[in-house]
Amino acid sequence: MILQALNTYYQRLLARGEEGLSPFGYSPEKISYEILLAPDGRVVDVNDIRDTSGKKLVARTLIAPQPAKRTADIKSNFLWDKTSYVLGVSATSKRAGEEHQAFKLLHQESLSNTRDAGLRALLQFLAAWTPDYFTTPMFSDEMLDANFVFRLDGETTYLHERPASKIVRAELLAKEEGATPMVATCLVSGERLGIARLHPAIKGVNGAQTSGANIVSFNPENAAFSSYGKVQGENAPVSNQAAFAYTTVLNHLLRRGEHNRQRIQIGDASVVFWAEADDADQAQEAELTFESLLNAPPDDSQEAARVREVLEQIAKGRPLSELNPKLQDGTRMFVLGLAPNASRISIRFWETGTLGMLAQRLAQHAQDFRIEPVPWKTAPATRRVILATVPNREGAMPKMDDAFNNLAGEFMRSVLSGRPYPRSLLANTLMRIRSDGNLSGLRAAICKGILAREKRLGIHTHIHKEEVPVSLDKQSENPGYRLGRLFAVLEAVQRSALGGQVNATIRDRYYGAASATPASVFPVLLRNTQNHLGKLRKDKPGLAVNLEKDIREIVDGLGEQFPRSLRIEDQGRFAIGYYHQSQSRFTKGGTEAEQDTADSNTDNTEGAAA
Repeated sequence: MILQALNTYYQRLLARGEEGLSPFGYSPEKISYEILLAPDGRVVDVNDIRDTSGKKLVARTLIAPQPAKRTADIKSNFLWDKTSYVLGVSATSKRAGEEHQAFKLLHQESLSNTRDAGLRALLQFLAAWTPDYFTTPMFSDEMLDANFVFRLDGETTYLHERPASKIVRAELLAKEEGATPMVATCLVSGERLGIARLHPAIKGVNGAQTSGANIVSFNPENAAFSSYGKVQGENAPVSNQAAFAYTTVLNHLLRRGEHNRQRIQIGDASVVFWAEADDADQAQEAELTFESLLNAPPDDSQEAARVREVLEQIAKGRPLSELNPKLQDGTRMFVLGLAPNASRISIRFWETGTLGMLAQRLAQHAQDFRIEPVPWKTAPATRRVILATVPNREGAMPKMDDAFNNLAGEFMRSVLSGRPYPRSLLANTLMRIRSDGNLSGLRAAICKGILAREKRLGIHTHIHKEEVPVSLDKQSENPGYRLGRLFAVLEAVQRSALGGQVNATIRDRYYGAASATPASVFPVLLRNTQNHLGKLRKDKPGLAVNLEKDIREIVDGLGEQFPRSLRIEDQGRFAIGYYHQSQSRFTKGGTEAEQDTADSNTDNTEGAAA
């Protein structure tokens, strides 16, 4: 399914002439220099064609004949290669002479009957060249081991781009196809073709080998795959053409650069996506919209407003075409998450569906996470959610490297599929709140989203007996939620009584125990609160009355005894109740003490959401 979708996407992009996408037998390669040849094979000049747009010179990417897959063997590339093959000189290779002979032999055999002026010039160059000619001023040691291409003097195209070269390249590919040891039905195309023994490498997955890794491969150290007499790629027959197509388009999707809006990085998962539509503009608009919904930047107010409008309209059931005529609900979308796994690449998740369906799920995700007061301009992207589960070290920003590897993929899968959020997200969030004492708005929203979705989907109905409130709900009878509210009020009493003299609030010292084993902590906290209320009755009698009223109202709904322990779901509701009560200054009637507590939590919220 995945390989078929990638193969189809490759054919569509190739048909419309997508820039940077190579046809069968070709691939993007890093080239640094060109050798300018005269018609008689003399070297006219050697030009540096590296990219000078950045601070440093970098090799230029050209579409060239696909390189040979080398291990310990000597195999030459067609019409380009590094200096040990092209010129017989190298700073690292100890067998440059043999490699140069392989380069000469390949081209003398494949170009022996050519009448093309450029290719004949190359043959004459190879016949006359010796490594002793590698001297200044044309050549320098800086060129050693770099990749070279050829061009005929007075022309603008490289030799490998000439029509005659492409014909020879096709003949070489046909010979390779004929030498394939097995012809079978390709699992991707359904046609009987020569099967790829090894698939081309996939590059660009964060954490994978820089030289590339594979999705489809078989370990030669384990003879189990040969138990039916099949060798390597014969176990999962994919034709050379299909293997080339899916790896080429995947490398295209994984390309780095600010202009690539089809790739985002979430933890260790490299996520790519693409749209399938009859019109190229519709597909591009669908991809841009989907990328914005997945990865809206928190500091871009204009983009945040656009995303918020889209999600609101989707939630109301309006078709996407009303927002933008180029957006069609029926546009097919594909989302693939890849993660490194030793020398291979693992599939972290794979989701397909229409743009309208995926947009509705993203809107539902935003609705599940909705909490008031709203601590963000737009619903947080997956990256920000995962960052909320990592340690907050003093003076340092949270890092994705500290997140659990599979959490990002599991969370993204649940968002796109509409399934329940991973329970590990709730456990990690609560653990971080207890650890660093930072109960930000985002962390409260994570707890609310997980519990609200389970309630909506009818999961654990014996636990979720009432709705998870979006804003402060004084009628809620859930003990976890009420205890969270009570804890916020007790903290407000302490802050109001001690003012700037407090070094560590009860949240810093007792939050973990209060949210997990309330019976062991709240009686002590209530006794200490009486001392703080006594001070407030003298300094701020009106505030003391309001706070006592809040405490009485909350405690009256708790029953005769505090619970000995709270299950993890109620610990999540504890966090939500604490956030709602401490942030109640955003609603009418918030007390001065609540405003002080809310100010403290707002700082933490902004820090975590950054």
